[in-house]
Amino acid sequence: MIRLPAKSWRNALFVRLIITNLVVILPIILLGVYLYNWSYANASNEISKNTTAQLSYYLEDLDHQIEWLEIQQYDILQDNDLNKLAVTWNLMDNADKKASIDYLLHRFTSIKNSSVYIKDIYVHVRTIQKTISSNNGVDDFNQLSFNYFHNEVDKKEARLILYDHSLHLSAAKYGGKEGDPVFIVQIELNMDKLRESLQQISVYPESGSFLVSNKMGYTLASNGDTSDVLQSSVIGALHAEENTLITQIGDKKYHLDKAYSEPLGLSVITYLPESVVKKPLKGFNNWAWIFALTSCCAIVIYALSTYKFVHKPLLLLVQSFRKMEGGALNIHIDHEKKDEFGYLYNRFNQMIKKLQTLIDQDFKQTMMMQKAELKQLQSQIKPHFLYNSFFILNSLAKTGDLERVQLFTNMLGEYYRFITRNGEDNVLLAEESRHSGMYTEIQKLRFSRRIKVEFDELPESMERIRVPRLIIQPIIENAYEHSLEKMTNEGLLRVSFGMNEEEARIIVENNGDHPITDEQIEALQARLDSKGESGEMTGMINIHRRIVLTYGEGSGLFLSKSELNGLKVEIRIKLEGAGVIV
Repeated sequence: MIRLPAKSWRNALFVRLIITNLVVILPIILLGVYLYNWSYANASNEISKNTTAQLSYYLEDLDHQIEWLEIQQYDILQDNDLNKLAVTWNLMDNADKKASIDYLLHRFTSIKNSSVYIKDIYVHVRTIQKTISSNNGVDDFNQLSFNYFHNEVDKKEARLILYDHSLHLSAAKYGGKEGDPVFIVQIELNMDKLRESLQQISVYPESGSFLVSNKMGYTLASNGDTSDVLQSSVIGALHAEENTLITQIGDKKYHLDKAYSEPLGLSVITYLPESVVKKPLKGFNNWAWIFALTSCCAIVIYALSTYKFVHKPLLLLVQSFRKMEGGALNIHIDHEKKDEFGYLYNRFNQMIKKLQTLIDQDFKQTMMMQKAELKQLQSQIKPHFLYNSFFILNSLAKTGDLERVQLFTNMLGEYYRFITRNGEDNVLLAEESRHSGMYTEIQKLRFSRRIKVEFDELPESMERIRVPRLIIQPIIENAYEHSLEKMTNEGLLRVSFGMNEEEARIIVENNGDHPITDEQIEALQARLDSKGESGEMTGMINIHRRIVLTYGEGSGLFLSKSELNGLKVEIRIKLEGAGVIV
């Protein structure tokens, strides 16, 4: 039993903790009813906010779908075979007629299968007195549908047309300035799929949705068994100025949310019973009192013990972790008791020692390997490139072209100065790009008639990015050695740059005599990502590892098929982390 001195009980930590916690608990009890009402209002507003955003997104997506269908409808209007069929039907033999009909049916079926919102596609061709349907094939000319959609198309009142309790899109093809259309395209929307899409936005129990068009006087309900009273009351909410309102329908209150799309001329309304919103808060008041009483008892029992046996030891551990985060690794926690905190302190001490060992052995070895790989790559000066350079210089000297001799020797000197210089391993991307461009200029003197080079300007926003030296030129050299030099046709090398908020990209791609296959690219990428080295990929593996070590996962070399039918090498540099941009 704990005893406190009579004169000092007011200053005891035990008493102060109890008084402090009672001061915290009593306002919670007094504010219980207010919190209940506030929670209900907040939950209601949050549901309405999310629902309104969801409805707006639904209408935007539906608008995109309708725009896509209108594009398909326009393509059908411009279809050469359909126009030819409508104009030259009487001049065609039976084989040509059948071939044209089969082609149109196949195309209509493909368009229909491309969207779940298409139920059927009709083309009413007046000149041949036929109606072609993706579902029913070729049928007799539907004069009633032709006249109806002809009038609706001429009115141009709305994008969607109500016909036979369904929504349609329609467009007409005229052969001249006046007269009836040559043919009319009619796309019937799948109302079952529209109803299913409405059901997907009604995620709460007993909730539902309506798709409404006041101009057409049309309403589509997500639930087929919706009562007329509920439907008429919900539709009446269209005339309210607010997008969210609460209304009494029968013996229940409902939350109504709506959104309107001006391009479509459609509104979406959802209804949600108020009882669904209040359900999670039904036992709030009772549980609030129970929580307050049990909290007071727990405070009296655990106040001192928690502070003495948990808070103080835990605070010591947290402070030690903060010191470690600040870089201090010479921390040691002493604890004589053999309890759980003694185990944690012992493990913490062992973790500090192990972390120091890992830094000394692993991290330092990694940095040494990175520097060694850079020095190894710098030393890989290809002998045949040096020989070819002297051969070019000799040829230029024989021709007496002293100006080009001077230019070439300057370029060659700058090239070897860059790859052999000692100093910092990282350089500005502007320097690396300039060095790679100089290398391509040297190669252009060798292959000016056979190989074309497109070297884009480096964007100004990328010039100050710091990169490891020699990450672009070896990839260009690899393209020359393994593809461009061996081509019988004209070769093309392209170097381009790109950048967004997350990463910078350097793209090197070339063409080839034979298109590279996906299997070959996968094999090359696997060799690139492997930990071992293999022959001709050693230089690219070196570059890949250095970039990953410097900038982390997501950076490195990524291979794919180029639009030029050759290999495309993309250098990605993540812009996160210190030291990437000066």
